[in-house]
Amino acid sequence: MIKTVLATLAALFVLAGCNTIEGMGKDIGKAGDKIEEAAKKSK
Repeated sequence: MIKTVLATLAALFVLAGCNTIEGMGKDIGKAGDKIEEAAKKSK
């Protein structure tokens, strides 16, 4: 339950930070890049 609340709050802060659809796309792209880097490092 607490994890769900924290995840929801984090998502709200992220979405509040990007004011446009373009900004949201850039944020999602950056998150994808970080996930890809972490995956490469763990190999």
